[in-house]
Formats: sequence, C-alpha cells, structure tokens
Amino acid sequence: MSTNPVAIKPETRNHKGFFVQDADYELVSIEASGWALICVDDAVCHYVDPDNLLIQNLDA
Repeated sequence: MSTNPVAIKPETRNHKGFFVQDADYELVSIEASGWALICVDDAVCHYVDPDNLLIQNLDA
C-alpha cells in the first residue's frame, strides 16, 4: 500500500460501532460517504470517522 501512516484516537469506533484496535494504520482514502478507510494490511481494514485520525509525517 502506498498511502499515509495514521494513528487513531483512543476509543475510536468503526462504522459498525465496534472499537478499533490500536495499531499502525495506513489511510487509504476518505470516501464520499464521509468515512475514512484505514488498513493495517490488505486483509484488515476499517471505516472510521476522519475526526478520530491523527495524521503522522505530513512532510514525508
């Protein structure tokens, strides 16, 4: 994945209301529906509220 590394705020929930595990995520996209798609790898992804993201390394 060639995307941007992001962290999540504590107690972030996905679009289904479940807590998202704290891990190293990559921001894949922000959908037209308003959800941000974040992934750990090709198999583990979550839709979350973009307000719960902590963007890292904006200059990189």
